Amino acid sequence: MWNKVRELLVSSSSFRFKVMFISIICLVIPATFTLFIYNYLTKDTIKEQAHSNANRELTIANEYVEKLLEDMMYISNFIQVDAEMNTILKRKIKSTADQTSQQKYEQFLDDSKIIKTLENITLVGGKSYVTILLENGISYTNYSNYELNPKDIYNENWFKELNKIKGYETVWISSQPTMFKSEKPINPYQISIARTLRDDSLNIYGYVIVTIMENKINQIFENMNGKEEMILLDSSNQIISHTNDDRIGEKFKYSDQLTEENSSNIFEISKKDYLIAEQKISFTGWKLVSLIPYKQATSKINTIFNKVVAFQVLFFTIFLILMTYLLRTITKPIVRLGNVADLVQQGDLNIRSRIKSKDEIGRLSSSFDQMLNTINKMIQDITATQERKRKAELDMLQAQINPHFLFNVLNSIRMKVMVKGDKDSANMISSLSKLLRMTISKDKEIITFQEEVQIVLDFINIMNMRQKEKVDVEITIHEEANLIMIPRFILQPIIENSIIHGLNQSAGKIIVNAEMTENEVMIMIEDNGGGMDEQTLFHLKRKFIHSNTLDNSPSKNNKGFSSIGISNVYERMYMTFGQEFKMDIKSELGKGTQVIMSIPKGGRRPNVQSNAS
Repeated sequence: MWNKVRELLVSSSSFRFKVMFISIICLVIPATFTLFIYNYLTKDTIKEQAHSNANRELTIANEYVEKLLEDMMYISNFIQVDAEMNTILKRKIKSTADQTSQQKYEQFLDDSKIIKTLENITLVGGKSYVTILLENGISYTNYSNYELNPKDIYNENWFKELNKIKGYETVWISSQPTMFKSEKPINPYQISIARTLRDDSLNIYGYVIVTIMENKINQIFENMNGKEEMILLDSSNQIISHTNDDRIGEKFKYSDQLTEENSSNIFEISKKDYLIAEQKISFTGWKLVSLIPYKQATSKINTIFNKVVAFQVLFFTIFLILMTYLLRTITKPIVRLGNVADLVQQGDLNIRSRIKSKDEIGRLSSSFDQMLNTINKMIQDITATQERKRKAELDMLQAQINPHFLFNVLNSIRMKVMVKGDKDSANMISSLSKLLRMTISKDKEIITFQEEVQIVLDFINIMNMRQKEKVDVEITIHEEANLIMIPRFILQPIIENSIIHGLNQSAGKIIVNAEMTENEVMIMIEDNGGGMDEQTLFHLKRKFIHSNTLDNSPSKNNKGFSSIGISNVYERMYMTFGQEFKMDIKSELGKGTQVIMSIPKGGRRPNVQSNAS
């Protein structure tokens, strides 16, 4: 079978088919087994089983506890409703000190009957301490006065509640410190039930108190087979009985985890899940609670899951071996192609993969070999191009001798003009020389703002010599703004537009201002020329904002700025600073024009090379 599978994979021309086939065999089959087992033994089943186990153990314990408490209630009910005993007790409450010998004998017989009755009824359900207190101070007990003086019961805090109950109501007294001397060393707490004895007029003539030791309930908890922690709580969630005596009387912290009676829930304590369950003891108002770590509650079911996981690991191991074997068969060409790529990366461009197969790897190998052939050819072409480029650069260097010669001649003319006393002409030649040098120089595409301002000053100097009326310039530059780097000839086209179009080559004033803010550098060029109307300003803004598109709509007014120079400035600044660069033009007829440029403060800064150039 496996030989047929291998033949199918080798004969197939599609690499994709091979990968899909292997994926189906090695992944889908174990995944199907996993899903089947997981659906069979779900997490919900675990939780339901854990709740069921906890409730079952709690039900068993609840039955034992209820039986113990029912025995106490039976004793109190018997004393309260037994006709003979009530007759004797009522007669006893009416007895006087002056009695005949016959009456004393009858009272002795009555006392013997009550004591014998108390001894008989307490044999039903384990050891219980029964106390009958009458209003005239007479008391009957099934224990000696050495154990406890019955009159001490009057001093207990809970005793006052007996006078508040009605009819046959019962007062259940949760764990109290043991009052019986022989029990104190071994049983520190006791649990009691108390009732009133009433005559035909429903007046109280006595009290019945039945007491057991708390350890009887504790023994029930210890005899349970489960590992849960059993707790008996009163109606206010105070602990009545617990395997740890130190916790009796404390407030149970986790009672709010159960929102319904006779329910169970899973919650977290110290990053560990616990299962809590509750069952109510109806006739007492108390409730029985079990608390167990969730892992212990689900240990048996987890054992089943562990076995399932073991089988899964076994199956996946088998399928992994199968996947490895099959993938190794079809990935050998890929490994070969990877080794060839490593050699190419090391510089060997003469190596070829030469993998001959019909699938995608074979076509990739053929394309890879063709790519290497193309690269070798391109290297040869680039080498020849570089040689021609070096030759062109030598010719260019040689051609630069002519501009340098021109600068030297201009400087010589300027010196001779200055010697003859024509300072204006000398300054004009000097400014022209600087502008010409800056225009031709290729090493200063990016210059400082201070250098750009100097270009503007030289340009205005030349323009003032050409015009009959001079243009005044006012420059206010923040000291830090002088250091920002911008493309050269950014201000000059704007100044030229102001002189030619704004001032109409007449006298006027141009203000150049550069201010620093927290995030940007604001550059403002303002003139007091004729300005532009709204339509001309609209077409101008449209020109420089959409300078990368064809928009040759002519302006109806010859006044205003030249859109060619402004578009050039905007495009070069946008290419340098990106979308953070902003440019705006404001103008009104008769009020001049203002150009505002915003450059990000983190823009270009001069370096050592640019300063030295």
